[in-house]
Amino acid sequence: MAKRKISNTLALAVLGLLQEQPMHPYEMASTLRERHKDSSFKVNSGSLYDTVEALVRHGWIEPVETARDGRRPERTVYATTELGQSEFVRWIDELLRTPVAEYPKFMAAVSYLGALGPDRAAQALVERAGQLAQRIEETNTVLADTVGSGKVPRLFMIEVECALHAWEAELAWTRRTIAEIRDGSLFWPKAERTEQGWTWSAPTDQEGSTR
Repeated sequence: MAKRKISNTLALAVLGLLQEQPMHPYEMASTLRERHKDSSFKVNSGSLYDTVEALVRHGWIEPVETARDGRRPERTVYATTELGQSEFVRWIDELLRTPVAEYPKFMAAVSYLGALGPDRAAQALVERAGQLAQRIEETNTVLADTVGSGKVPRLFMIEVECALHAWEAELAWTRRTIAEIRDGSLFWPKAERTEQGWTWSAPTDQEGSTR
């Protein structure tokens, strides 16, 4: 498969907005935030304008008018092109079909959980669990106020629902791991370097009997 000329997923968000109507970048950013899409896409003015310029450069979108609101600077309004529409649909199809390695930072930290020691590891995970629980509660409120109230079709917020399920799964794993650290069932081996290489201690019979 040929490498896509634009891979920044913020471009996907821009193309998605332009399915509805032509927009200028300021309106794009405001709409993404109003719809809570900033939980799925990293939205800031600098990156958004850079993304719009890249889309224009590759012929995926094009300027259709320049408007002025009062004394504010002129704003260029953009619309998608036939090429952009084709790439948009192909990109979504590819992302849905093919899992890719995304290297999340949390997984990187978990791979070295042992470096903290049991007490500090448990404390760190407890704090994360609290923040996850708060995020889940806030997201449920957003979904209740939008999809639940009938103001927004579920399909328009489906990625928020997907994220919510991922956070709930992560919270369940985090709480379970905290419990295993505290009751000793997640054993913390002691590593030692010898002439033959690294070795680590196994649980003693006494440790095993406390599980």
